[in-house]
Amino acid sequence: MLRAAGVFVCLWTTMASAQTNYSFTLPVNMAVPDGSTSGLALNVDLTGLDGIIANLTLSLNITGGYNGDLYATLAGPNGGFSVLLNRVGITTGHAFGYSNTGFDVIFDDTAGHDNIHLYQNLSYDLNDSGQLTGIWASDGRFIDPLSDPAVFDATQTTLSLDSFNRTDPNGTWTLLVADVSGGGQSTVVNWGLSIETVPEPSTYALQGIGIALFLARKRMI
Repeated sequence: MLRAAGVFVCLWTTMASAQTNYSFTLPVNMAVPDGSTSGLALNVDLTGLDGIIANLTLSLNITGGYNGDLYATLAGPNGGFSVLLNRVGITTGHAFGYSNTGFDVIFDDTAGHDNIHLYQNLSYDLNDSGQLTGIWASDGRFIDPLSDPAVFDATQTTLSLDSFNRTDPNGTWTLLVADVSGGGQSTVVNWGLSIETVPEPSTYALQGIGIALFLARKRMI
């Protein structure tokens, strides 16, 4: 029995290590409607990707505007939802958020990256255009972007890019970027996805393992 179980572990380890990497950069160059919660919805249809998602990162290049006005989310084709930006810098006592102009960042929710919401409290860099740069964890605060600042303080990060793990990457992905407070014009220059996938265990493979375990048990009786 233990020997058969060992076969299962080895098989799964081999499959999980067979990662495939896909990267997409999508030019946009479109203005975000100012002072509108409807925002700018950007869709991309992905096809022909093998396996299920093991890890996902997202790049976002936005110029101009007022960073504290911006709200951005990513919705997957087969489950998963992440809040990338939710009015960075808003806290009790700072009702309008950060005034920097744009982002040229990568969102990566693996360990070691600081949450973007309070980036001015951390070590951060701006490029010559005034855009925030670097690699950051997504905001993750699943609240109305027009909420009271105290609600931002009390809300935990819950909706990260990890929500897409173990889902099928094929289908329509939607990036929504909204400028929810009037004043200043933001433009989405481009955005991109980097997706790591691993093979999904097939039904037949699992059935075969089940049969092997059954036969091994019979031999022990």
